[in-house]
Amino acid sequence: MQINCERLKANLIELSKIGYNEHDRGIYRPGFSDADMQARRWLQRQAQAAGYDTFMDGAGNVFFGRGELNKPAILMGSHIDSVPAGGIFDGSLGVMAALEVLQTMDDHNVNTDTPVWGVATAEEEGRFGGMFGAQAMAGKLNPDWVLSAHDADGVYLKDAMAAQGLNAMDALDAAWRPEQLKAYLELHIEQGPVLFQENLQIGVVDGISGVFKWIVHLKGKADHAGTAPMDMRSDAFMGLADFAHEIERIIAENGTDKTRITVGKVELKPGYPHTVPGEAIFTIVGRDMDEAVMQEVANACRKTLSAIARKHRLMFEYEQSSWLPPKPCSKALTDQIEAQVKQMGYSYLRMPSGAGHDTQFLSEITEAGLIFIPSVNGVSHAPDEWSHWHDVENGANVLLHAAMALLPENGK
Repeated sequence: MQINCERLKANLIELSKIGYNEHDRGIYRPGFSDADMQARRWLQRQAQAAGYDTFMDGAGNVFFGRGELNKPAILMGSHIDSVPAGGIFDGSLGVMAALEVLQTMDDHNVNTDTPVWGVATAEEEGRFGGMFGAQAMAGKLNPDWVLSAHDADGVYLKDAMAAQGLNAMDALDAAWRPEQLKAYLELHIEQGPVLFQENLQIGVVDGISGVFKWIVHLKGKADHAGTAPMDMRSDAFMGLADFAHEIERIIAENGTDKTRITVGKVELKPGYPHTVPGEAIFTIVGRDMDEAVMQEVANACRKTLSAIARKHRLMFEYEQSSWLPPKPCSKALTDQIEAQVKQMGYSYLRMPSGAGHDTQFLSEITEAGLIFIPSVNGVSHAPDEWSHWHDVENGANVLLHAAMALLPENGK
């Protein structure tokens, strides 16, 4: 049994048109933006046209499939929101592959009493911190966080959802009970160079890196760029620049070869060419496979920023918008996926994921497995993100047979 790659390709290309920017050729579907919600409505129409039931829960997660959800279900999926100037495969591959698996099962008249559903989770990319849709499904939200969460531009989650006709507090009712799920499967691009450089077809993921995200403020004094002497300035940008140079040292002293620290978004105020920056606002995202290491790295970042602030006569403040601990995938399900890959004759690597995925939250309530395909040159979160169609086909076929192996008719 094989998936229909042309059908999967057509759906991925059609979805990529939503939020597409002709200027930089990137995809813009931030969580709970107009484009994001347009994509969710499009997905529901596609699923309905294929004959599937569909619904959106209070967190904005879109579900599609067949079978009453009154017995343990097999759930497949990922997300369809994107980072600014993202690519066409990140997240979307897993959602469209889930739809393709359902259609392939129908093409081959696979009848099962087990509910088989797909999901497009909401706000996975962390615009508001965390992985909102998957956290809602896993019952990991609380009212205080839901009402206080905001993005780096100060937009509150509750307001962004209200603008789309959603009540953020309804997300608290979106939790699934463990007995409702048999397993969760996610297909994703690697978003790194390992599989591509080693010419391997499949990554069998056995664990997911933890992630913390900070929003940092360094506050100094805006001043005239021509009249303020260099040794009398409280230049917030110089504080940011000094921290950037300290990242390699922090990792060498406190991290591991799996540690990542990234300054991803920067805003300087007042932001005028002839004015010394009085404030630097930026994000820090740290990752590691060991939560104790994550804590060491976070502490080192805090101490370093405090010292830099004193050096440049700045005030240092930060807000931790999310802390996601590392999560192992289900060993039993990972072993089963590995056996399927071997049986199908694909070259593969059993590997960790340096990027966060919905799987890490779904793993708290069910058996959860994650499958990777290569990213060309390791590129992701960028317009030139690409995976070859033969790799897309391979990954979708692994997803198909991993789901089939979970059906009771096949002895599971």
